[in-house]
Amino acid sequence: MSLGSINTLETPAVKPVGTLSDYLALARFDHFTKHIFIVPGIVLAYLLRGGPTVFPVTHAILGLICAVCIASANYVINEYLDREFDKYHPTKSRRRAVERDLRGSLVKLEWIVFVVIGLGCAWLSSTTMLVIGVLFALQGIVYNVPGLRTKEKAYLDVISESVNNPLRLAIGWAMIDPTTLPPSSIILAYWFGGAFLMAAKRYSEYREIVASHGAELLVRYRASFAGYSEVSLNISCFVYGLMSLFFLAIFLIKYRVEYLVTVPAVVALFGYYLLLSTRPASSAQNPEKLFREPKLIALVAILAGLFVLATYVDMPALTVFLGQRYITLQ
Repeated sequence: MSLGSINTLETPAVKPVGTLSDYLALARFDHFTKHIFIVPGIVLAYLLRGGPTVFPVTHAILGLICAVCIASANYVINEYLDREFDKYHPTKSRRRAVERDLRGSLVKLEWIVFVVIGLGCAWLSSTTMLVIGVLFALQGIVYNVPGLRTKEKAYLDVISESVNNPLRLAIGWAMIDPTTLPPSSIILAYWFGGAFLMAAKRYSEYREIVASHGAELLVRYRASFAGYSEVSLNISCFVYGLMSLFFLAIFLIKYRVEYLVTVPAVVALFGYYLLLSTRPASSAQNPEKLFREPKLIALVAILAGLFVLATYVDMPALTVFLGQRYITLQ
């Protein structure tokens, strides 16, 4: 993998030499909140597989370290390889890789260290965790490294980036039950849900950057935007959301029909998130800051409450959705 292969778009000014803190900043430890997507995997594994009586603290810690380190490794190459493109973005132009002179060899070493630590912890946890960790690391390579770099291809950028969502779900599941994987229906629901989030992020960027700086600068920042329009991004959000809800409904009906009561809250979450993406300087452009949105957090709390209710309360009336029934008119 070459970390110095991106062509410079224009002659850069002299930059300060990067310090240790600049290299560490590439790892984006402030994005730790994204690992909240691991928690549903833990919960579902307990509910569906009947986890161990004593919570496997060691496996959980190893799995979390794996997730954090592999994600940071991906961020390291993401920010470094994007440095000649991020300088065209209104806010990403302030990233360390843009403003500082960083050595590619040291960046590569940093990436290797994070990957080795992450995969080492995964190996100590289970073979399943190791496989998931390898896929997580490969995603970062496919998404960022020239020659593959799916982030530059419209629609493929969203699909390839959002695979991180089901991988985090699988990490949580493997902490509890490393002998199986989550059902395919919930994996696909998670994947398309992540695609919705990533498409909404691009939708927000498109609206804001085109309005303030024009479409030409947006494409210089990220080539994939040449294949998008505001309308196509809006429609893609709608499609990804529908697909996510479709697979989620299959999962809910198949494994516990009572969970259908959570669907209105899920729909409200999708709707409100899309609303957020239409606002200037939206949190949708920076998902790690979504915890600052009180209404969104309230919706998540309502969803969690409905999930707990549906877990412990049987609702026989909902079995009407499990069989073939017809409305008799005579």
